[in-house]
Amino acid sequence: MHETVLIATDGSEEVERAVNYAIDLAEAFDAEVHALYVVETQATYILTVGLSDEDMEEYKEYGEEVVTDVVERAKDRGLEGRGIVRKGGIAEEIVEYAEGNDIGTIIMGQQGRGATVDKYIGSTAEKVMRKTDVPVTAVGPKNE
Repeated sequence: MHETVLIATDGSEEVERAVNYAIDLAEAFDAEVHALYVVETQATYILTVGLSDEDMEEYKEYGEEVVTDVVERAKDRGLEGRGIVRKGGIAEEIVEYAEGNDIGTIIMGQQGRGATVDKYIGSTAEKVMRKTDVPVTAVGPKNE
């Protein structure tokens, strides 16, 4: 079941607990780690304002640094790892990657910025959960 673990990350501090949890889970099951960063191209603010090719390249380079860090951390624990950077809608890209690569489970950070369901599990995590049959775990922030 957990032969492959997909870690969806944006490199933020809020997602760090999810990354740690996912690597721990992968180690427990001796699973391969897939770290995915999505360069958002579908958000309203991006479609309205637009991003230059230079901006997109900077986001891609940042994403490559983020996934490389996760893969290196997995390798330090004796795990196989793969880093992936994609462009598009975040939830859609996560689902498409998971379903196209025989992913056993998806681990995501919980952001919780909005007033409805976003407050509890985050809009991206909620969208991924609705769109896939792959098990999804949303890891929340540590209670202070």
